Amino acid sequence: MTVTTSKGDVILFALSVIGLIWYVVLWSIGILGCRTARRRYLRPWSPLAPVPASSAPGVSILRPLKGLDTNLYENLESTFVQEYPNFEILLSVAYEHDQALSVVRELTEKYPDVDVKVVIGEDVVGVNPKVNNLIRSYRQAANDILWVIDSNVAVDSGTLARSVDVLVGPPPNSQSSHRKRVALVHHVPLANANEAWLGARVEEAFLNTNHAKMYLAINTVAIESCVVGKSNLYRRSDIDRVNGLLKPKSTPDGASQTADFGLAAFGRFLAEDNMIASSLWHELGLRHDLSCDVAHNAVGKMTLSDYIWRRVRWIRVRKHMVLAATILEPLTENFVASSIAAWSLWYLTGVPAWLFLPTHHIIWLSVDMDVYASLAGHPVVADKRLSFIGAWALRELLAFPIWALAICGNEVVWRGGKYQVLRAGEVKKAN
Repeated sequence: MTVTTSKGDVILFALSVIGLIWYVVLWSIGILGCRTARRRYLRPWSPLAPVPASSAPGVSILRPLKGLDTNLYENLESTFVQEYPNFEILLSVAYEHDQALSVVRELTEKYPDVDVKVVIGEDVVGVNPKVNNLIRSYRQAANDILWVIDSNVAVDSGTLARSVDVLVGPPPNSQSSHRKRVALVHHVPLANANEAWLGARVEEAFLNTNHAKMYLAINTVAIESCVVGKSNLYRRSDIDRVNGLLKPKSTPDGASQTADFGLAAFGRFLAEDNMIASSLWHELGLRHDLSCDVAHNAVGKMTLSDYIWRRVRWIRVRKHMVLAATILEPLTENFVASSIAAWSLWYLTGVPAWLFLPTHHIIWLSVDMDVYASLAGHPVVADKRLSFIGAWALRELLAFPIWALAICGNEVVWRGGKYQVLRAGEVKKAN
């Protein structure tokens, strides 16, 4: 008896096998992110032992400000109380009447012994207002090590000490000294939505589960740069040698900053943080690392529409930076990946989707909740659990429609302005 197999059957069989392989790969990445969260954040190491200020590398903390961000007082205060003996703080605003200055005055009066400089005014070097705000602080900073922190971020008191420890690296005679030098230390965002805005809840669920899981997994494998710029520590002497072209090159040590190199060169990008990190990685051949700290991101009033357009904005930027990864992004999302796996499993084994899918979603949610607990140091509180899971489910349902909307356009709205995204994530004002 001869069994004939059609070409269509072969194709379907191959697709189903590929679908299951992809599903296993995706779960491997997710478990890696979950395991990394447990190992790195459940048992954080202590900060550096107290040392004389003359022995600790000096650090300049740069915080760009604009208006009264959510929890601004607490966010800024967290840098005033760092357990580190040698740092200065530079707080920069574009205009002398900015509301943030009232908070700055309160803190400088409360902590008179902290070395604080207020930098008023901006230098327009590109379309990115954050870079324009930071340029003067960047040039006036007394130290080579810079810690740039967004105004809506708070950090634990030992964050700076631990981050310097990672940036400086092991002693020269250490077994790990053959590794590439760390050029940038970053911190995974941990969102906190204190207000009952749906968009804020969805943003919190996204950042604290799927985003954190993938972010940690990618940085553990470390085959490519992947950095969010809410809290980054790096050396100005390194930034002054890169220009965002991502081509291996260097300038002599101590070369003066020009319009072609240094922070000003990144004013043409919307995602300047990611481009700075990528430039250190590709142009200088250096690497990044995480400390065991999180960037506590206070999420204020954010509607669901705000959340959707925020995600659209960054997908459109990423599309022009890493096109292949952006095209494949839907295949990494829960509902698309599980649908592919359900069909593949049914085709190969006959397991019905109604049995597979609920089991998958329960386990997927459990892993995401475990990541949240590792980062926060505790599970989602009981009275918030149902609303958190609801926000998580809404985020998962919206992932593909948001991606489809984003992939079809090139314009973004950012800080009240409309921009067109160009090659490599550069932007220009849209007409």
